[in-house]
Amino acid sequence: MATPNPLADSSSDPTPVSSKTYTIAGVHTTVYGLDELASAAKEVAVLWLLHPRLQVQSIMAPIAAASIHDWNGRSASKSKGLIAVSFDQRNHGTREVNPLANESWKKNNPTHAQDMFSIFHGTAQDTSMLIDFLSSYVFPDSSHTITKHLVLGISLGGHSTWQCIIHDPRITTAVVVIGCPDYKFLMADRAKKSKLSTWTSSEGKDFLGSTDYPKGLCDATDKWDPKAFLVGDKLQPTEDQKKTLRPLLKEKLGGKHIMCLSGGKDKLVPYTCSAPFLDWLKTGVDKESGWFNDQGIVLEDIVDETAGHEYSAKMKVEAVRFISENLAGEGSLKAGTRTSKI
Repeated sequence: MATPNPLADSSSDPTPVSSKTYTIAGVHTTVYGLDELASAAKEVAVLWLLHPRLQVQSIMAPIAAASIHDWNGRSASKSKGLIAVSFDQRNHGTREVNPLANESWKKNNPTHAQDMFSIFHGTAQDTSMLIDFLSSYVFPDSSHTITKHLVLGISLGGHSTWQCIIHDPRITTAVVVIGCPDYKFLMADRAKKSKLSTWTSSEGKDFLGSTDYPKGLCDATDKWDPKAFLVGDKLQPTEDQKKTLRPLLKEKLGGKHIMCLSGGKDKLVPYTCSAPFLDWLKTGVDKESGWFNDQGIVLEDIVDETAGHEYSAKMKVEAVRFISENLAGEGSLKAGTRTSKI
């Protein structure tokens, strides 16, 4: 299947904001909105922007502008500022080493599963590393203090965003756009559609652990992928399993806010691949009957029924709302879930 550019429609792009590029740990890192910061805004939040596969960091500039404009239009921005940061994912843009490694099985890349997971996992690690050093570059005089980290990722960046929110305690808010928290399910679905022999020979039963999804990749997935790491095969955990899971969920998701934006007609990253994990999570944090609903977790699961593999106009509105509400600590951001179709 072809890989569309989820950001191809630029008809509604907002007026750009200021940007400045730093080289941090050898990574070209673009920071948006520094010139727009209010001088009295001593506290600053950072919105990390992770781009789609086959794209580059500059494509995220309109997303930075939309969120910064919306937040700066609120009175609270006078005391709490917002900047955004983008950088090229591994093997993309200025960091590209092997173009084939960014392609799919159908585009003749035999190690598509390994390449994609290692690239977006590496990007999650890069995000954590850049968090360590960002303030020393952008605020060397300590004129502002970074107090909050949010991340928004699209497609490949959405997969990475799931790892960021799960594994870095400093990242407390995530907007996952057409990304998937269950890599094994996603790749099995793609292997079936690609008619790989490792899938067709056993109707998928032997795909995991095959040459197209080797055991080493299974091990890495189990360590880092949200569904494999948190749930495994325990979609309906016993009471004893719940006792084991509660401390882990508190550590990894306690107090965190997540928005998932999916396309109802997305064939590349189908919502059906995310649904089992999201349903498990929603059941657990349900205000009335959830078995870990006391951890302050917010989950908004929104499907644009008319959208394919794209960051649609409706999704953009929801993402900007969620980010600003999160910064302000207002609106719908109360522990629990919200599921809707738009």
